[in-house]
Formats: sequence, C-alpha cells, structure tokens
Amino acid sequence: MEKKSEILENFKTAIGSTVKSLSNTENVEVSFGNQNLQSKNISVKLPEIEQINNKINYNQIRALADSKSLKLRFSNYKTFKSYEPDGNISKKLYGIAEKIRCEKLGSDQFKGVKNNIEKYYQERINSLDLKNSEDKILESFENYLRVQFFNLKNNKELEKKLKSFKKDLNEKFKGKIKELHSIAYDQDQYNSLVSDLISNMNLDENLQEDQKNEENKDENQKNQKNHEQKSKEKQQEQQEMSIDSGVPELENESRDSDQDTEEIEIEDKSKSEVKKNIKNNLGDLKYKVYTEEFDEIIKAEDLENEEELNRLRKNLDQQLLQLKNFISKLANKLQRKLLAKQNRSWNFDLEEGLLDTSKLPRIIIDPFNSLSFKKEKDIEFKDTLVTILIDNSGSMRGKPISVAAICADILARTLERCSVKVEILGFTTKHWKGGSSREKWMKNDKPNLPGRLNDLRHIVYKSADIPWRQGKNNMGLMLKEGLLKENIDGEALKWAYNKMSKRKEERKILMVISDGAPVDDSTLSTNSSDYLETNLKNTVKWIEDKTNIELLAIGIGHDVTRYYNQAIKIADVQDLGDVMINQLTDLFVEKDKKTLH
Repeated sequence: MEKKSEILENFKTAIGSTVKSLSNTENVEVSFGNQNLQSKNISVKLPEIEQINNKINYNQIRALADSKSLKLRFSNYKTFKSYEPDGNISKKLYGIAEKIRCEKLGSDQFKGVKNNIEKYYQERINSLDLKNSEDKILESFENYLRVQFFNLKNNKELEKKLKSFKKDLNEKFKGKIKELHSIAYDQDQYNSLVSDLISNMNLDENLQEDQKNEENKDENQKNQKNHEQKSKEKQQEQQEMSIDSGVPELENESRDSDQDTEEIEIEDKSKSEVKKNIKNNLGDLKYKVYTEEFDEIIKAEDLENEEELNRLRKNLDQQLLQLKNFISKLANKLQRKLLAKQNRSWNFDLEEGLLDTSKLPRIIIDPFNSLSFKKEKDIEFKDTLVTILIDNSGSMRGKPISVAAICADILARTLERCSVKVEILGFTTKHWKGGSSREKWMKNDKPNLPGRLNDLRHIVYKSADIPWRQGKNNMGLMLKEGLLKENIDGEALKWAYNKMSKRKEERKILMVISDGAPVDDSTLSTNSSDYLETNLKNTVKWIEDKTNIELLAIGIGHDVTRYYNQAIKIADVQDLGDVMINQLTDLFVEKDKKTLH
C-alpha cells in the first residue's frame, strides 16, 4: 500500500511541475478531486486518481492538466469575458472554442502536449453515448473544431453520430476556419469572430423546442417503465454499497472538468504577476516577461511640455534646412509616383462636387444648360495604413536618430498628401540596467531565467488619425537627451502589430527603422545571450508568414536583412531619396495578398 501511495504522490507532484512549466506561472497550485487549497495562489482543479493501474484515468488527468495549463498561459480572462455571447449553450460553445485555441497554440510548440490531448480526446469521444440534444451540439462542435485545427480523422461510427449537426456547422463556419487559424495568436480577434459565428447560429432558441419534445417523450417512457426501473435501481444500490471502486465515472468527470471548471479558478491576488496575454507571445511561445507592472505606452506630448517640444522641433528643422530643396523635390516626386498608381477615375454629370470645366462650352452655347459637376471615385489605394516604428535606443543617438526623425517626417507628409493614414511610433526602455523590474526581481530572490527584465517605454509620436501638422512637433522629441536607452525590438513589433490589427484599413504596411540587434543588458545578463534576438526573429517570421501586414525594415548604418525578408540599408540622409521612392512605390504596387498558413 505504501508503495502505491508513493507512486501516486510522485505522479501528482509531476503533474504539478508540468502545470507550472506549461502555464509559465510559478504561483499556481494543483488540487485533485475535492481537495481544498488554503493558498492564495492560482488553483487548477483536476479529477482524483486512486487506482494506479487505471490508464484511462491517468490519460485523462494528463490531458486536462495540459489543457488547463495552456489556458492559463494563453487566455486572458477579461478578454474572454468581454466577447462572451448570451445564452447557456452559446457560452459553452464559446468556452470550447477558446479551449481549443489554447490547445492548438500549445500543441504547435510542445509535441508531448499534442499527444496527451489527442489521445485522451479520442478515448473520450469514442466512448460517449450521445442521446441528449445539448450533448450532441457540444460534442459535434468540439469535434468539428478539433478535426479542422488538428487534422483529426473520425471513424465511420463517430462520423455518423455527429453528422446532423456538423452539416449546419459547415454552413455557418464555411470560409472562416482559415481565418480562425490565422488569428489564433490574437485573442481579441479570435474571440470576437467566434462569438459572432456562434451568436448567428441561434442555438439556444432552437434547443428549447428540441428539449420540450424530448421531455414529453421521456415522460411517457418513464411512466411505462416506472415500476421496473425502481426495482432495478434498488438492486443496483445494494450492489454499489458492497463495492468501493474509487474510480470516477469517465463521461461525467470529463464533461464536468471541461465545462464546470473551464473557467479556471484564478484568485486574482497579484494581477501584475499572473497577467497572461497572448500579445506577449506572438510567434514565440518560449519568450516570457518577468513583470509588465512598470511598462508604459505614452504619447510624446505627455513626456515633455509644449515649450520644450517646440524647441526640439526647431532643432530638427535646422537639420532639415540644409536639405530643404532636396526634401521638397523628393516629396513631390514620391507623391507623383504614388498618385500614378491610383488609376484615378471620376463620376460625371453630378449635381454637386467639383465643377466639370470640360462641360463649360455647352453653357456658353446655350445658357439654359445647367452646370455639370464631377466627383472622384473612391479607390482602394486610399484604404491604407502605414505604421513607422522607430528604434529609440541609445545606439541611435546623434546622426542615426536624426535620420530616422527626418525619414518619418518626410513619409508622414508625403503619404498624407496621397490620403494614406500614417502613424509614427517609437520604442525604448524607461531606465538603463533594468529599472523597477530588476529591483522587483532582486527582492524576490532572483529566480532563474526571468525573461525580459526591464521597463518598456512605447511612445506614440503621431497616431493614424491625427494630421501631420498637428503632430509634427512631437518628432523633435527623438532628439531629446536622455530619452534613448535600451531596445527590445520583438515586443515593440508585437505592440505595433496589435495596434494595426485593430484598425479598419484593408491594407497595412509596417515600416521599422532600426540600427541593428535588440540589446538590453538587464535581460541578457539573466537569460541566454541570444534571448532577445531569437524573439525578434520569431516575431518577424510570424508577422511575415501568418498575417496580411506587409513588413519592411530600414537599417540606419546597419544591415538588418538577417531579421527581415524585406530590408534596406541607409547610410546617410542623402541616400534616402532614391531608396525610399523605389521601396515605397514597390510596396504600393498591387500584389496578391499573402496566403495564410
């Protein structure tokens, strides 16, 4: 008996360690069965296991532990609740979809997780006896998404069981599965789309009618077999009293675990420590952040007073002055090239708009003819957003940051003339050597491999909806002494991507201006030497391969082609003209949208 209990405890300890590792959360505890935890930490509830030789129970616990860990890691509870649809069935389907999203993200990264979850799911689904309408809907929905997301194959018997509801799912989700795949890393977009799709199915209304019919049918059957059933139940009770199996009923336990405790009990005592947001893990599931508590996203005008911004802008203008004629010619040339791509067309003979001068002769011939107006047709070219993301690190100090500011200034003015929305962003850190994040890490006994260990500062110089004239003074802030510190490029790219993904423009171009590799001494001294560089490469690859955002990098004095597929190098402002014109006009040539993988 002692040996068995020791094996059982070792198994539970191993599960607990796995949950911590997979969830990327230290302060999480695992409870089994009805065990109550007094701790203030996050708790993950799992079924009890009492028989060591029960393989099904073992597989179940492994799979549920993996699934709940991945939900802790990849799902933000507030985001999840903000898109939750109305209706009991709709809520359950929505929860299943989020569970599968998290499992898919984890399975792509961890092969063992995929095996555990798929093995247990196949055991569970094949053993179910689907008679209840609600169970049919829930299991059909889960199976449909799993087949699509994990390329599973059902056996003929199971396919027949789930056939009726899956036909409706194919109609409702037709053409959306590929999109769900592509936005799985973005919880906001995924939850929003899933919620809309589920709400449009009107399942809760339809189920009420089915349940009424089933209840009437069941009532008649119960009345006919009432006496016989009672005698059977009595015999069964007597048998059960003499048997102590200790093994939970598989179907009920799994459904309870998947649904009733699907919203993992997070006792939110230290939000800054356990805040899990998928935005931090785009394209790189191994990357982690020690704390986000001291990070900031701030407008440039909130970092300095108006007088200082005016002074810094004048400083920038002085550097622009010697290039004034060159910049004016550049802007005009670039504008002409971009406008030439627009295939401009007009609607004529309108009652309002611009006066059509070509029709004036007919009024001279016959004054009774009315004036004719024309209006330019809306064109897709105008439905474009260009985001310029500028490295504000210490190594950019001097000429490189001046080049970057001038570059952003030219692009913003020129693209605005062509009705293209432009936003200008900058990224650095609040402190050298880690700041408040490192202090907190040191107070907490310096845990190993803490991940990113500095306080981010992301700056909005010009938002997409503000005209250049209104935000031009902000550009001078880049010349301020003491602003430029460390650069954590991967997270800056994720920030820019998340901002862009919420915009309505159909075409989105992200232009990064940098001078080389990401560097943060605090992070690199406590993690592997390529920690930030690997994260940047993985993030760039994800944006290039998995999204429709077009990514271009401009290296100031450095070659950045090792990170970006589309990259150019600029050594001097004088080189900017031809390079910018060629690169931008190439970008604005209509291309087929990238295929999503």
